[in-house]
Amino acid sequence: MESVLTFVRLAEEISREAGEMLLAKRPARPEVLATKSSPTDVVTALDRASEELIRDRIRAVRPGDAILGEEGGSTGDGRVRWIVDPIDGTVNFLYGLPEWAVSLAVEVDGEIVAGAVNVVPRGEVFTAGRGEGAWLGGERLRCNTGVPLGRALIATGFGYEAGRRKVQAEVLAQVLPRVRDIRRGGSAASDLCSVAAGRVDGYFERGPQYWDYAAGGLVATEAGARIGGLGGRPYNPDLTICAAPGLFEELHDLLAPLDPERDA
Repeated sequence: MESVLTFVRLAEEISREAGEMLLAKRPARPEVLATKSSPTDVVTALDRASEELIRDRIRAVRPGDAILGEEGGSTGDGRVRWIVDPIDGTVNFLYGLPEWAVSLAVEVDGEIVAGAVNVVPRGEVFTAGRGEGAWLGGERLRCNTGVPLGRALIATGFGYEAGRRKVQAEVLAQVLPRVRDIRRGGSAASDLCSVAAGRVDGYFERGPQYWDYAAGGLVATEAGARIGGLGGRPYNPDLTICAAPGLFEELHDLLAPLDPERDA
């Protein structure tokens, strides 16, 4: 089996290539090709082109690996599985906002061991390997520590379905007075990397899927953050919380009684 760093380098290389293609081919206003969970949850032709490129590159180098992609679903059954989000933050991509990313993670026997998040418009590629730290441009990343809840800058995001948004607004109304401020970037992968880089102190969100947070979650934990769900559960689409130890527990205990996993 290849080393963790071999997977990191390959994930970074492929994410860079996909990012370059997206920048080169992105029109002034990309056309919506389809919708998913709601009319505002969109897919563009370049989402699919990006995933196709990524799958082709993985298969060319590692034909026996399994792949789980947001657009193409699950293929293969190897011990190694790639988790692919071809564009995390498609609405940002559609509108020309800078917070969107290509996210690739690598599992071996069900454990995420490598990841790369290319925040393409910013020219930033975050990488992490299990036990090898989190990195950006040759600089090792460390999340902010020792920040109390009342001084914490917290990132979050919102779902696409109206009922879920209503609940998320109710939860946010209870969180906002208790923290420094809230930031909403529009890409879960980028938000988790922002925790790793100390650009925000913590993050929580209901709704992101595995491909949204697989690579970014590893970047954050390798930078010293804790990531999880409510009540000791692993992080999951019902709720993901990420922050340095200490702040994680404070944020968790603020959110838990608000029942943030409900949809109505």
